[in-house]
Amino acid sequence: MTNFVKAVLFDLDGTLIDTAADFVRIIGKMSDENNWLAPAESDIREQVSAGASAMVQLMLRYNQQSEVTEETLLAFRQQFLDDYEADICVDSCLFDNLQEVLAFLESNQVPWGIVTNKPRYLAEQLLEKMQLTERCTVLVCPDDVSRPKPDPEPMYLALEKLGIPRGGAASVLYVGDHIRDIEAGKAAGMPTILAAYGYIPPQDQKTLKKWGATYIVETPMQLNQLLLSSGKFDYL
Repeated sequence: MTNFVKAVLFDLDGTLIDTAADFVRIIGKMSDENNWLAPAESDIREQVSAGASAMVQLMLRYNQQSEVTEETLLAFRQQFLDDYEADICVDSCLFDNLQEVLAFLESNQVPWGIVTNKPRYLAEQLLEKMQLTERCTVLVCPDDVSRPKPDPEPMYLALEKLGIPRGGAASVLYVGDHIRDIEAGKAAGMPTILAAYGYIPPQDQKTLKKWGATYIVETPMQLNQLLLSSGKFDYL
């Protein structure tokens, strides 16, 4: 594997770490505080990759609160972020089989890192809680760049931090569960792996092949098998 792959980069929420349960808990708490019904867990999971605002807007739509002002929406969003920061890792965990993937990469001296649109202060706290800080070679967040994903700027910054020239991008794999992940990886010249097990709405499931990922994996186990099979990477 080391003959071909110099590093593996992951998106965070919905790709490397299953964080949805904590967001479901927080939306449930906020709904209870307002005497509202909480959206279904599956509906919340589908909005995770779209961020805090999308999850808050889902809660408001679910309870027919369509007339809220921008100021109110921002207040709900800030409450969501504050509640999340206070209890950032109650139920979050690595997706099944990915602990083995990280251990395999490390044992083969292949550095792995994260390129995410999650704010740095939250990403750092999550990694610390999960005892991944020292294992993660590079962390790139939207705070670090002027143009986040789907722009390739975060990918280029990750390459720089890894000491890999842009011309060597073809030796770095990027794994993500959102179209912006695939677009960013492709724009930077990286082979991409679409994690179809992530937080992808049903209406997007039918169009995944059109995203143009190098590989599509339906389960974390398939990602495990792909990354652990060195022969799969001969195309590099």
